[in-house]
Amino acid sequence: MPAPQCVSCHAARAALRRPRSGQALCGACFCTAFEAEVLHTVLAGRLLPPGAVVAVGASGGKDSTVLAHVLRELAPRLGVSLRLVAVDEGISGYRDAALAAVRRQAARWDLPLTVVAYADLFGGWTMDAVARSTAGSGRSRACCTFCGVLRRRALEEGARLVGATHIVTGHNADDMAETVLMNFLRGDAGRLARGGGLGSRGEGGALPRCRPLQLASQKEVVLYAHFRRLDYFSEECVYAPEAFRGHARHLLKLLEAARPSAALDLVHSAERLALAPAARPPPPGACSRCGALASRALCQLSLVTASRRRHI
Repeated sequence: MPAPQCVSCHAARAALRRPRSGQALCGACFCTAFEAEVLHTVLAGRLLPPGAVVAVGASGGKDSTVLAHVLRELAPRLGVSLRLVAVDEGISGYRDAALAAVRRQAARWDLPLTVVAYADLFGGWTMDAVARSTAGSGRSRACCTFCGVLRRRALEEGARLVGATHIVTGHNADDMAETVLMNFLRGDAGRLARGGGLGSRGEGGALPRCRPLQLASQKEVVLYAHFRRLDYFSEECVYAPEAFRGHARHLLKLLEAARPSAALDLVHSAERLALAPAARPPPPGACSRCGALASRALCQLSLVTASRRRHI
């Protein structure tokens, strides 16, 4: 049985049926629709004002690759300029190959690229060193926690280095749904309240951050990369199998088997929680150690660095 016609152009044969809407679209029309939806997310959320200098967190993976490509296509309409900022966490073999993919993207798309390294920013620390210091201690699963805190600070520093006014990251709907589940399972009401919405407005001097792909499913991100023939790095981080996120990902797949809209439902639930006045956390203050934005006496970076020193 031949494939149905694309319901958008009525000329080409459909290459897929969209998971969310059920529309049968050809590859070209799907990519056009995907880009239009990201544009709507940015404009409706007022995420990137005209004239913004946007630092794109570039990891070489599918999400950041799709984000950079889509924003490059939309930049003339948005009136923004783009800078790629990649973070070298110091993971032998894995990060070297991922950074090679980022450099190819920067050259192909003629986008400026800046690489910032944990070793330079954090006194010689690398994730390999953190992993060695926690091996056999029962704390090896904390690698992703350490890395997330360090990477967030590194991306902020890299964005400031290139003169960016805004930061964008490639988190998709599945990523955000996993985060909601993780915070719920941990009983972390503060993070549940802060994690909703499409990003942060830059409180306390931090640069505004947003997630233009937050309403796009992982399946559609992969499909976009396929139809646009994007070059990206697809291997999983060597430390990821130990992460708690893997359990949340498995739980999300079980939920989606019963309710296909589960990921977006979780994302929208987090958005509504963030808007509820009673759920809003108090405004952040300054870290007593380094002066960075913090919701407690010490920022996350100061907490994890102090914890690491105790376990070396």
